[in-house]
Order: sequence, then structure tokens, then C-alpha cells
Amino acid sequence: MLNIALPKGRLGDKVYKLFSACGYDCSAMERDDRRLVLRDEDGRVQYLLVKPSDVPIYVEHGAADVGVVGKDVLLEGGNDVYELMDLGFGVCHMCVAAPVGFREDLGAPLRVATKYPAIARRHYAGKSREIEVIKLNGSIELAPILGLSDVIVDIVETGSTLRQNHLEIIETILPISARLIANKAAMKFKSGEINPLITALRGCMQEEEKA
Repeated sequence: MLNIALPKGRLGDKVYKLFSACGYDCSAMERDDRRLVLRDEDGRVQYLLVKPSDVPIYVEHGAADVGVVGKDVLLEGGNDVYELMDLGFGVCHMCVAAPVGFREDLGAPLRVATKYPAIARRHYAGKSREIEVIKLNGSIELAPILGLSDVIVDIVETGSTLRQNHLEIIETILPISARLIANKAAMKFKSGEINPLITALRGCMQEEEKA
């Protein structure tokens, strides 16, 4: 049986549709219940529904053979897994944003509010810029408004939240999208189950591109 860790929430909904289109039964996840471990009718696949940030942890430690997770989570967590393919959805960007008209004081450490301290530190280390990281878990946009930080590092999809709070993108760090990942041991011992999944997903994505 192939154990697949899937994210709950909006990203998960897109994953279910993709897997279903590729011939993997996800009907159990469309039912309104609270089960976190679900199997397809043929018993060949078991789905584990977990918090998005926990997907690579389950995969790294072998509780799941493969999983779907955002590139941001992979970069922040640094988990020891194989990144197999870009699934092409959940597309957004990791950006630096600041209040409109912001002028950076290069003589002082830059105060950076973010949910992604590891990504922020790597980005600014590459620029040899001294920063003070302020780790937040939500409402990141509020930090520069209240003077808690100078800038924020966060995921931006449409930019509407930034505009509504009088913030603007001043730098784009990297693109983000959903990725298929695998446990390293599983790639060796369950390749017979994982490789057909990869082939099916690639086929579905190619069909979508043609449509």
C-alpha cells in the first residue's frame, strides 16, 4: 500500500482534484467526516490528511511514502526528502514587502517580520545584510503598520492584502508552488508504486496544458 500525506485546506482540495483526474480514488475525502486516515476502494492507496507544514515531517520519517507540500514549507523546514516534481498549482511568490514609500536605513539592522525565519535569514545572508528576525504566526502585514518591523517576508498570491494595508512588494525572493516529495527509503523499496503515480501526474498535467 502506498501511503500519501496530503495537506488539509485549500491546497488539499486542488490535490484531490488532480489525483482523481489521474485515476487515484479520492472519493473518501469528499465525504463530510473527520477521519484523518482514508483508503481508496481498491486498498492500494492510503491517504493521511495532515497540516500542510507537517507533510514533509511525515514523509521524512517514513510515516508517509510520498506527499504534496508547498515549496515554501520545504525551504523553511529543510527536511531530508526527495523533491520529485512541480505540480504546477498553488502558484505564488515569496516576497519582501514594506509600507509604500519605505526608505531603508542601511546603517541599522533591518527588522524583518515573517513566518519564514529560515528563508528570510538565507535571503539576507546572501546580500550580507544584517537583520533582526521577528517570528510571527499570523497577520504579518500588521507588523510594519504598527512599527514592529521595517519589512515583512511572506507569500504573496494576488497582492490585494498588501494593497489594502498600504504595503507594496519591494523584492521578489522566489516562486512558490506545490511539489510532490518522497521518502528516500520509499523511493528505493516502493518504486513500483511511486513511479506509476509520477507518470500519471505528469500525464494529467500535460493534458491540462493542451486543453
